Amino acid sequence: MKIENNILRYYLRNVYFITGTAYAGKSTAVKLLTERCGLIFCGENYFTEVTDKVAEPSVQPDLCYIKSLTDFRDFVTRAPEEYERWMYNTGREAAGFEVAELIARASQGRVIADTNIPLDILREISDYDHVAVMLSPKSMSVERFFDRSDPEKQFILSTIGSCENSDEVMANYRRGLELINSREHYEEYAGSGFFTLVREDDGRDTREEVFEKLARHFGFIE
Repeated sequence: MKIENNILRYYLRNVYFITGTAYAGKSTAVKLLTERCGLIFCGENYFTEVTDKVAEPSVQPDLCYIKSLTDFRDFVTRAPEEYERWMYNTGREAAGFEVAELIARASQGRVIADTNIPLDILREISDYDHVAVMLSPKSMSVERFFDRSDPEKQFILSTIGSCENSDEVMANYRRGLELINSREHYEEYAGSGFFTLVREDDGRDTREEVFEKLARHFGFIE
């Protein structure tokens, strides 16, 4: 069965998407927009409760990779190129789950989603005024990756620390982060044709500025 894009676009008309690179402020922006504009919150990985139950290795092998691990140290010691491939393909495999979940939630009101849906799919199922891209320089997306206290990143950090050659494992993992946040991927986001905000590495608190720009772009405020 195939659902045509014009149908999906209609049912996603109350959904607003934020995508982009790590450490660009996406999570903070989604939370602020939710709180101040009365939106339904879909934060990072909001769909995993369903994928954990439904994804099948024969159909979504990369989504099922984590469940297949017997030792999480295998995750952090993968070749950087494999980590990059896995990261982006996971987003593509998850797109169907995201769309289905967002349609269900949008029946209750306007939704804001921190999404990994690939750009080419977003162009097909949404509109310019419903999508925003947020970018950060590699110095932030890679070097500050572990600065945040969320459990997922801290678990990865502790796993790397548990490895016998932890310094080498950390260097290998950061190389994967560099590939994921490479200039090539950055330029793909920057040249997407969607509304784009770039976070500068200057230490300023730009939360209010970013909120206002995004809220105006999405039409939540005039």
